[in-house]
Amino acid sequence: QDPLVESGGGLVQPGGSLRLSCTATGFILDYYAVGWFRQIPGKEREGVSCISSSERDDGTFYADSVKGRFKISKDKYSNTVYLQMDDLKPEDTGVYVCGAGAFFRHCVPAELGYWGQGTQVTVSS
Repeated sequence: QDPLVESGGGLVQPGGSLRLSCTATGFILDYYAVGWFRQIPGKEREGVSCISSSERDDGTFYADSVKGRFKISKDKYSNTVYLQMDDLKPEDTGVYVCGAGAFFRHCVPAELGYWGQGTQVTVSS
């Protein structure tokens, strides 16, 4: 079983919203840095947003393209990290994968060691 399971993706029109969920099994997600990454065929996995472990103060990161539209948050009671996505644009389309690790500095895949399979987000009219 994958250590992380994503859900919440789907097809949405431009300007719409989605909330993605990343739930951990077998470990307490609040103790880990968690990131959301967008995977597009033929391109490297791109960091969208990362949030610090509660054990550290690494803050949060947002890619320039999503600042002001996306918000990452943790719910320690449900062991879940959310990505609220508002004002979605066609260029937000891709498979969104969540990853977890001890910490992050640059919100890049190499910093994280646990991964899910991803959830598809399609923004189209």
